[in-house]
Amino acid sequence: MENLTMTNALDITDQVFLAAQNRNTAPLTVAILDKGGALISLQRQDGSSMMRPEIAIGKAWGALALGCSSRKIADDAQARPSFISSVSTLAHGNLVPVPGGVLIRDQQSTLLGAVGVSGDISDTDEEVAIAGIIAAHFSTDHALNS
Repeated sequence: MENLTMTNALDITDQVFLAAQNRNTAPLTVAILDKGGALISLQRQDGSSMMRPEIAIGKAWGALALGCSSRKIADDAQARPSFISSVSTLAHGNLVPVPGGVLIRDQQSTLLGAVGVSGDISDTDEEVAIAGIIAAHFSTDHALNS
């Protein structure tokens, strides 16, 4: 598969929301970006707070921009704060270095885009993002922790 379609993005989003329902999460917002960083889908559950769309997009955008999950970016922020601070400045504040931004790949590991989830604790955001990607028959760089 060469490109992530809107249908694919909505399927991933539906699967993220299903995973969230099964885990009884707080209300979530899910952003899906294509591999060039363009927003394909942004869905916000009832009760999801006002800044969640920007946070979800920032998590996904950061994952795409640096080619790794936003968890790895968060780890880098701890180990190399000056580097991540500089990248954040270059990104004009579009980088959110906390878990919940995950790359979307096809079954051949070709990069298709990224999902960003925001609304619960960051670990849970990441967990449902990964679960949604896998349930929609895509791949990611993470192994799902069960």
